[in-house]
Amino acid sequence: MKEAITLKQLTAAIGTEIGCSEWRVVSQDMINLFADATDDHQFIHTDPERAAETPFGGTIAHGFLTISLLSTLAYEALPMIEGATMGINYGFDKVRFMAPVKSGKRVRARFKLVDADIRPSGRVLNNYEVTLEIENSLKPALVANWLTIAVLEHPPEMD
Repeated sequence: MKEAITLKQLTAAIGTEIGCSEWRVVSQDMINLFADATDDHQFIHTDPERAAETPFGGTIAHGFLTISLLSTLAYEALPMIEGATMGINYGFDKVRFMAPVKSGKRVRARFKLVDADIRPSGRVLNNYEVTLEIENSLKPALVANWLTIAVLEHPPEMD
């Protein structure tokens, strides 16, 4: 996680890339554990021999696995907001799975800050345009508009 930024710095960053994670391997073990956790054992995810016969040429990560990686990649890439005590996942306005992530490939997330709505209640609603890139691929794994809420310890002074 990066250094904390002020609310003023946050709003000044609107329209810019505010973070990029390190590359992370999506291993077959990770895919299998996700299959166990979600009870989604479709062969394209868990059976390398059968999946090799598909157009994918091998097993691929679940789309929901790729989107779930955004939380940990965000912790690594995004700055904390000064005075924030926690962050909450508020949801997605739009998600598109653009390309499959094959087992063993590396992914990283780029976060562009689209908006930061500072509320008198001490909440900051952040809207990120997120791209999950696949190493050495022209197409990303996914693109999404992700909404998060930063909960501030003290409500901000509003002008």
